[in-house]
Amino acid sequence: MRKKLLGAEHPDVATSLNNLALLYKTQGRYTEAEPLFIQALDMRKKLLGAEHPDVATSLNNLALLYKTQGRYTEAEPLYIQALEMLKKLLGAEHPDVATSLNNLAELYSDQGRYTEAEPLYRQALEMYKKLLGAEHPYLATFLNNLAGLYSSQGRYTEAEPLYIQALDMRKKLLGAEHPYVASSLNNLAGLYSTQGNIASAVQYLKRGLEIQEKNLTYNLAAGAEPQKDKYLKTISGAKGLAISLHLQTAPNNPAATTLAFTTILRRKGRLLQFFTTSRQILRQQLDSQGLQWLDELNNIYSELSTLLYNRPKNLPLETYKENFAFLEQQAKELEDKIGRRSSEFRAATQPVTLEAIQELIPVNAALVEFVQYSPFDPKTRTWEEPRYGVYVLSREGEPQGVDLGTVEEIESAITYFRFSLRDKKTPLKQLKDAAREVEKKLMEPVRKLLGSQKQILISPDGDLNLIPFEALVDENKRFLVENYSFTYLSSGRDLLTFTSTSRNTSPAVLLGDPKYDETGKVAIKPQGSFDDASELVFPRLKGSGEEVKAIGELLGVEPLLRAEATEAAVKQVKNPFILHIATHGLFRTDGDPEKSPTINKDSLLRSSLALAGVKEEQIDGDNGLLTALEAAGLNLLGTELVVLSACDTGLGGISPGEGVYGFRRAFAIAGSQSQVISLWKVDDQGTKDLMVKYYQRLLDGKIGRTEALRQTQLEMLRGEAGEKYTHPYFWASFIPSGNWLPIPSRKSQPSPLSPASKGGN
Repeated sequence: MRKKLLGAEHPDVATSLNNLALLYKTQGRYTEAEPLFIQALDMRKKLLGAEHPDVATSLNNLALLYKTQGRYTEAEPLYIQALEMLKKLLGAEHPDVATSLNNLAELYSDQGRYTEAEPLYRQALEMYKKLLGAEHPYLATFLNNLAGLYSSQGRYTEAEPLYIQALDMRKKLLGAEHPYVASSLNNLAGLYSTQGNIASAVQYLKRGLEIQEKNLTYNLAAGAEPQKDKYLKTISGAKGLAISLHLQTAPNNPAATTLAFTTILRRKGRLLQFFTTSRQILRQQLDSQGLQWLDELNNIYSELSTLLYNRPKNLPLETYKENFAFLEQQAKELEDKIGRRSSEFRAATQPVTLEAIQELIPVNAALVEFVQYSPFDPKTRTWEEPRYGVYVLSREGEPQGVDLGTVEEIESAITYFRFSLRDKKTPLKQLKDAAREVEKKLMEPVRKLLGSQKQILISPDGDLNLIPFEALVDENKRFLVENYSFTYLSSGRDLLTFTSTSRNTSPAVLLGDPKYDETGKVAIKPQGSFDDASELVFPRLKGSGEEVKAIGELLGVEPLLRAEATEAAVKQVKNPFILHIATHGLFRTDGDPEKSPTINKDSLLRSSLALAGVKEEQIDGDNGLLTALEAAGLNLLGTELVVLSACDTGLGGISPGEGVYGFRRAFAIAGSQSQVISLWKVDDQGTKDLMVKYYQRLLDGKIGRTEALRQTQLEMLRGEAGEKYTHPYFWASFIPSGNWLPIPSRKSQPSPLSPASKGGN
């Protein structure tokens, strides 16, 4: 409005740019904030002159952004320039001068330059008291910052009353649930932790986390996924503080254990939980306008996928990238509109409790929750190198947690283990040795906490998502699958979404042996850098056709084969009982910026399934590659199981705390109760034999989804399915995710017209 009414270059337009940048900065959207801050600064210099209070404000704000990002050498000269300008223009005693002094002091404090910071803090504090009175939000900030300085120096008795004074002032002036109140509570928790007062540390940190949790629910209700993710990162410090308080400071304190584990249950996989819940609500309750937006969004997802992998001929690179960026922006705007449409979101994402999760754990099972965290040292107020921890919770008793070691050390062992697993020629002794090294670091500490439980509901984190725990080896040289059953979860919070009751679904849909444009005989490389489908060659998978035919006979449905196994066919499914896709899977590691747009590491566009016609120009607007982004838009509400009998379908961008951005995430968002996915390039014939045996057990209905797969794996491991399948390369490639319960019988479902469907008592 200001641009339209006042012109593109006007002081008020600069103010709007500055304010929008401040919002982005607060949300953690730093790359979006910086150009707006710079634009506002340049406009103010041009319109108001090189020395003006608004120019000083812009300098301060840009410096604050740089400080937040740790770009201290860029921030300092801007802060000093702003301070000198404000003194000259407004006088030595002015609220803006006090703010500028505080900002510079904060910068010095962050750098450990305490002797330079303290006099600036004191000067700013006295100035504010004199100019604005004894109670003001800015004054509370100055008190808090000075207390932080004292705490960093070990001057705890001086820090505590200032922290408490700031907390009381913020509660009174800003309200009991303001983010700054949470910051004050968390700061006091850190102070008490340093002094060994664990009871007070837990008490204050719990209150701070509760406030953050309430604000988190509000802030997840709108905006696209990247915006939500950046906001989550702005409050991730409190999660790290809770875990550090337990694992590093008070490992034997039950209250600290419970607080840390509850925080993990609430924060881990939070975005996935939100999108899964919101999509289900949207499909059930959106009005015609909302459903239209949802259809438009899914169409844009398809356009993005087609454009990314099939660059139009003769289209200049810059135009190509601009078109892609335009579609991405359209998608973000629609995601935001849709997100605001349902009032049920907040109710569906209320904070979970440890007790609620514990009630859902089976008697003979344990929830094993891994977490990647950075320890916080409250004495130095610094974060240390990231580590892995793990928490174990049974149906009865208190949670237990232990620290496992550094991420670097553990992931080094994982890398070698995965390398050994992906090659069927790896000698068994070499593979077992690699598996044992990982098991000692990850599962041996867990097994000591498990007791007699053999059913493990496991929620990995970071690169732990990329290994089959079944193939780890214990001290007796036995694979863990021989003694334990593993079901993979995104978070223990997943237990709240599982059900054993039948749902109204349509018949199963099976696709296999797609008819690619079979030019050439070079085998596909499912991992690596590729920029469009024309660079890939897809050899026919005859075994996948035999696989779905055999499974179709068990399910009483005709599979879609060859030319019928299309992307369009998948997109048309609606709540199938089971969705099974047997084909080539691809994972794009890095794109060439000289050929295509840059894709975020967490983008669901990086994972795809090759379907019929993939090498042709287009099929009804599709390109034959079904990306995980498109899969997330499918309507699978009520679908019991999705099986991706393809290579690398468990891969994706790794985001600590949020899991893998790939097909497992996509099909969970789409509504499926469980998934079976692969962790490496699988053998065509071996996969066919595994899958047919798996379905035979699964559809018998006597055992659960996880146990059906486990018994099939054991049969292969023991050589009962043929000696060539005993290597873990064959039997450990697929993992079960989500609901582990038996598949409900479709025969027992009431017909839509039966009395049972009308309610009753």
